[in-house]
Amino acid sequence: MSAETAVPPPLWLLAELTYRCPLHCVFCYNPTQHARLQAEMSTAQWVDVMRQARALGAAQLGFSGGEPLLRDDLEELVQEARHLGFYTNLITSGVGLTEARARRLKNAGLDHVQLSFQDSTRELNDFLSHTKTFELKQKVARLIKQHDWPMVLNCVLHRHNLPHVGKIIEMALALDAEFLELANTQYYGWAWINRDHLMPTHAQLIDAEAVVQRYRAVYGTRCRILFVVPDYFEERPKACMNGWGSVFLAIAPDGVALPCHNARNLPGLQLPRVQDQPLSDIWARSQAFNAYRGDAWMKAPCRDCDERHKDFGGCRCQAFQITGDATEADPVCSKSPHHEKVVQLVRQAPAGRGQPIVFRTDAASRALHPVG
Repeated sequence: MSAETAVPPPLWLLAELTYRCPLHCVFCYNPTQHARLQAEMSTAQWVDVMRQARALGAAQLGFSGGEPLLRDDLEELVQEARHLGFYTNLITSGVGLTEARARRLKNAGLDHVQLSFQDSTRELNDFLSHTKTFELKQKVARLIKQHDWPMVLNCVLHRHNLPHVGKIIEMALALDAEFLELANTQYYGWAWINRDHLMPTHAQLIDAEAVVQRYRAVYGTRCRILFVVPDYFEERPKACMNGWGSVFLAIAPDGVALPCHNARNLPGLQLPRVQDQPLSDIWARSQAFNAYRGDAWMKAPCRDCDERHKDFGGCRCQAFQITGDATEADPVCSKSPHHEKVVQLVRQAPAGRGQPIVFRTDAASRALHPVG
């Protein structure tokens, strides 16, 4: 059997068009070294990537960043994606989505928009993003509805806004969102640096989830509310990316192909570039995409666990961040010999270490990853 037939095709292509962003969110999952990663592929290169991904079998395409609206060619890329038969999703802060731009994107065939908020209040929304964007986001939400797009509102939850979850839901209802994704912070990138400021207490999570359940009972399917509990508060890991190299394929602005958003930070991966080899070879044969595919790489306790084909060993990036070894069981799992490290992180974070919040800025990126 050939590699192409042995490996199922990617279903979800994430086109990270740029790492540039007008927001400076403290929980951003983008690389903390983004200031050193300034190269961006051309329109023609992105079109070629989309064509190859569609030929492989990818069906959904997310345009992300950074802020994808900073790319002047976004409409052209959306139009090509529609021509190829992708279902397209724009993942945006809303900054740059004017009436004229919305009309062009609608005409180009954009299917779906996911709009981020940081909170239901102007004060906290603007503080967490280090910008004055709350009113703008409200206008963009109405613009999305005017153009008859299905709308997902996304709000990353953490210690500061979990007590406001009811008001966040009320805001989503007032804006007539079809979906509300309440995504508790996952601790990668800038969120890992700021974890002591963001990590909630267990009591906050329980209270917030109870609020969510009450709203679900009242409003049903009017607005579908997704509440994602952070890994650190679970006894079993999530099936990260539904399994490494299984359904998810991300392409970074510079053309690096990634099995997950944070894969740049894992040691030993030979990350391929789409400029250097066909996407079919990258997906089926590259060292990076096969490194943690399947279960041959696993060691105890994952290797002998009857749940290994359900959670695929959890998150490799999380395992590396906490244990220093990407082949370890995700320490979120209570079966992991490193589980106590997660327990300690949860216990210690609310007390804080006195380190100030680090906002996602070019200056902060350079300070964390100096050149030379």
